[in-house]
Amino acid sequence: MAKSICIINGHPDGAPERFAAALCEAYAHGAVAGGHAVSRIDIAGLPIDFLSSEAEFAVAPGAEIVAAQEAILAADHLVLAYPLWLGTIPARLKAFLEQIGRAGFLLDTGGDSHKWPVRRMRGKSVRIIVTMGMPGFAYRLLFGAHSLKGLEAGIFRMSGFSPVRHTIFGGVGACGPDGRQAMLDRVERLGRQAR
Repeated sequence: MAKSICIINGHPDGAPERFAAALCEAYAHGAVAGGHAVSRIDIAGLPIDFLSSEAEFAVAPGAEIVAAQEAILAADHLVLAYPLWLGTIPARLKAFLEQIGRAGFLLDTGGDSHKWPVRRMRGKSVRIIVTMGMPGFAYRLLFGAHSLKGLEAGIFRMSGFSPVRHTIFGGVGACGPDGRQAMLDRVERLGRQAR
């Protein structure tokens, strides 16, 4: 069954030679070949401010972020690709996710903070693709993949995404062109399957 897929390039640097951009392109290519509809969000090109208060979080964001919210809402499946920076997601990506969550977009309490929020992303799935210089097994075993687990549980599962899947690509800088091509081929296959 054809799906609507929203692909988010979470790399703060919008240069097309960044590996996250290549991964997004490979996923999109596979998805289109598999008969799926694709929309794209590149956070590097968006005006993203850092939130500094609960009051800011409660009101609707600007038009560009609302357009991103609409693309996410229209999708059956979300793909988020980003590089691991200082052991976690880049600050600009975190700011984007905070902007996306504004005005009850991901979770809605209906104004009553004492009740359990409505998980507004139910029925959607997500694939998180993380790239890093260190070996992927080191991130999993030595660091416990803590930032990825926090992203999966604290944003995606909490807001209703299911299933939440991830792909970790380690040693990206050292694997050479053949290694990176194998990663791109794997992501293209995931795109074809909308997984």
